[in-house]
Order: sequence, then structure tokens, then C-alpha cells
Amino acid sequence: MKHILYISPSRSNLVDGPLRAYLDEVKGPDTQVDIASLSQGPTHLPYYYYEALILPALLHRVEQAEEEGYDAAVIGCFYDPGLRAAREITERIIVTGAAESSLFLAASLGYRFSILVPCEKTIPQMHENVVNYGLVGRLASFESVDLGVLALQQSRAETESRLITAAQRAIHDKRAEVIILGCTREFGFYKKLQEKLGVPVIDSVIAPVKCAELMIELRQRFNWSHSKVCSYKSPPSEEVVGWGLRGRNDTDIWRLNHGSS
Repeated sequence: MKHILYISPSRSNLVDGPLRAYLDEVKGPDTQVDIASLSQGPTHLPYYYYEALILPALLHRVEQAEEEGYDAAVIGCFYDPGLRAAREITERIIVTGAAESSLFLAASLGYRFSILVPCEKTIPQMHENVVNYGLVGRLASFESVDLGVLALQQSRAETESRLITAAQRAIHDKRAEVIILGCTREFGFYKKLQEKLGVPVIDSVIAPVKCAELMIELRQRFNWSHSKVCSYKSPPSEEVVGWGLRGRNDTDIWRLNHGSS
């Protein structure tokens, strides 16, 4: 049995409803996926400021997941907030991100991919990630559907129509061969888009979960996991413990960093 914790790095009203049912549908038969979201802070992360606010609580939730015995943690945001830091502060657990998993999968399914984003504000940071992951040469375009993040699941018919229009633009005008749904709140649309478009459409909720399942198996069978030699080398435990950085929940961390009562 594989045990995965899917972490929404913001407060989310989807956790106990559509998202939970969706993950139960797409997970493997020998996988258990639990879902967590932060108890305080922003409800979406289109701004650098919002992302900076949630990072301490998110990282401590990943730490907690390792202590609780999970095999993997998924950071459920296409910005991949805290992904490298989360791999630093853990020793055993697999940590995957929505963007990294989706991008590398797309690059293996076609040479050029386009990313469908909620709005133009999200493009600069997502472009930075594509560059950092070494895939900017494979990027055909970013295509905005001009919707707020929280609106993506409110009128599914409208969202679907805008996604199809944006994807057709990417395929016909930018020569994209694969489409990536560049926000985890765009979950659940990939099937209809694939049928309409005739190209692979990567759902950025499914991709990191499936990546986590694969990486758990790779670790269990071949001992392949995050390297701790350089990039993901853990900070000295005496510093982490001595500075009181471990063992807090996300509410405590929020109060410590932001003075909430």
C-alpha cells in the first residue's frame, strides 16, 4: 500500500468535496490518498506575496507528513511553492510538485507543450519554473483563459469553453503537441479536452499523484529517491532543533510569523 498526502497550500473549500472524490477516482488500487489544506492564510496563490506567506506552514506540514509515516507528499499548486525546500527538510518521504510532474510528463509525450493558465498574472512565475526545470526550449506558449483562480470550478461550462478555445489557439497557432492545465483548480477537464482536441491534455492534479506513486515504487524496489548530496542536502539537525524550527502545526507557524491571534 502506498500512502500519499496531497497538500493544498492554501485554504480550500474543495478539499472535502470534489477534489477528494476526484483523487479517489484517479489513484491506483493500492494507493491511499489523504488531503490536507492549510487552516489559515490565502485561499489562492496568484501573487508572490501570498505564496511567501504560506511557505513556513506548508513546509512544516510536509515535515509532519514524514513523521506521520506517509510515503509521499504532493504540493498541490502549479507554482510548486516550497518544492526544493520540502525535499531538503525531509529524509525518507517523496515530495512531488504539480508543475514539475506535469512538465516532465508533457515533454515525454510531445516535443512542444502549451500551458493553459487562469490569468496573465500567473505567467511570469510559471515561466520562471519552466526555465528552472530546463524545459523552456520545449515551451510553445502560455495561454490565458482570463478567469480568476477561484472561478475555475464555479461555472464548469464556461471554464471548459475557455480552455478549449485557448488550447485550439495553442495547437493551431503555436504548434503545441501537448496541453498542460496550468492550475490545479483546472482539474477534471482533461477528458473532454482530449476528445475535442486530439492531443494529450495533462491534468496537474493527476500528474503529481501518479509521479508520487511511481517514485514510491522506485524507492521501494530500487532505492531511487531524492539525492541528499547537494541540491536537496538537509540543513544541520542541530540548527533546526536548536532554533525551534520543528514540531509546530500550521496554525502555530502562522501565528509565529504573522502575529495572528
